[in-house]
Amino acid sequence: MSTGRTRALRLTRWGGPPTLTEAARPVPTGEEVLIRVEAAGLCRSDLHVIDAREDDLPYRLPFTLGHEVAGRVLERGPAAAGPAVGERVVVYGPWGCGSCAHCAAGAENYCDRRALLDAGHAGTGAGLGRDGGMADLMLVPSGRLLVPVNGLAAAQAAPLSDAGLTAYHAVATVRPALRSEASASVVVLGVGGLGHLAVQVLRATTSAQVLAVDVREEALALAAECGAHFTTLLHPGTAAALRKRTGGSGAAAVLDFVGDPSSLGLAVDVLRAAGELAVVGSGGGELTVRKPGALPPGTRISLPFWGTLPELEAVAGLALQGSLRVRVEQFALSDAARAITRLRSGEVRGRAVLVPD
Repeated sequence: MSTGRTRALRLTRWGGPPTLTEAARPVPTGEEVLIRVEAAGLCRSDLHVIDAREDDLPYRLPFTLGHEVAGRVLERGPAAAGPAVGERVVVYGPWGCGSCAHCAAGAENYCDRRALLDAGHAGTGAGLGRDGGMADLMLVPSGRLLVPVNGLAAAQAAPLSDAGLTAYHAVATVRPALRSEASASVVVLGVGGLGHLAVQVLRATTSAQVLAVDVREEALALAAECGAHFTTLLHPGTAAALRKRTGGSGAAAVLDFVGDPSSLGLAVDVLRAAGELAVVGSGGGELTVRKPGALPPGTRISLPFWGTLPELEAVAGLALQGSLRVRVEQFALSDAARAITRLRSGEVRGRAVLVPD
C-alpha cells in the first residue's frame, strides 16, 4: 500500500472558486474502495454547489467536487465487495443510508433518511458534502456503488452516472404512457447535456416519435444527430407545430430538461389528456395545479431526481452496445478553471469532462 499526497479540486469556501490542491492520499478501510480516477464530469449542478452561499446547502467545507466519476479499482478495504482490483468502473453518485427500503432496492437517490443525513451534515453523495472524483484518487464508501464498464472509454463512462442516469430515469418515469399506443409522441424540451442523451434513450427503449425543442440551432442539430424525428426552435408558433405533428391530440409525454417559465408553459400547451409531464430542469419555473385549470385532465406530474443503481447498470449496458453516446468536451484536471468558465458561459456542447493529467 503506497502513501503520500494526491491532487484534488476542492471547495474551501462558499461562493468558490474551487482550488486544485494537494490532499492526503485516501486509504480504504472496511467496505471502502479506492479508485484511480480516469475521468470526472462537470455539470451545472457543480456550479450550483460552487456558487452556493453559506447555509444554502447542508454540507460542511472543505470537500472535493465531482459526482460523475469513472476510474479503475486501485485498492479495497478488507470487507469490500464488488468489482475486483484492476476493474474499470463508473461510480453511482447518490449515497444514501444503504439500509432503508429505497436503498435496499438500489434507489439511494430516494433514500428515506436523506433529510437526516442532511441535518447531520453527512453529505448525500460524491461531491455533495463528501469527497468526489475531481481528483487523482477517490474513496468510495462501498463496492455496491460501483458498476463495471470495462470496454467503455472513461470520458464516455463518467457522464453516464448523472447525465445518462438522470435522462434514463426521466424516460423510465414516462415510459408507461409511451407504450399505450404505437404512434405515441414525446416532447423533449432542452437538448443539452441531459436532453441529447434522453433523445437516444427514447430511441433505444421506445417506439415513440421524439420531438425536440430548444432555443439554439446547434442544439437542434445535435438532437437530429441523436435520432429525434422532428426538431423546432422555441417561438410563438411552437406549440401549434408540435400539436400538428401529434395529429392534433397532443404529446403523450413531455420531458422538460429546462424547467423555466417558458418551457413549463409550452409543456402544458402540448400535453394531451392523461399525459405525463416529467420536470427535470431546475430553471425556476412554476406550475399552478388547480382543478379545473390549465393542465389537461388526467395529467400526471413527476419530479424525477437522478436515478437508481439498476438503472445505471442499464445505462452502462446501452453505452456498451453502442446505443448511447455522450457528446463530450475534454479538459485536463489542471485546466478545471477554464472548463468551469466555458460551462458557465454556455459554450460547452454536451458534457464537460475533466481528465487527470
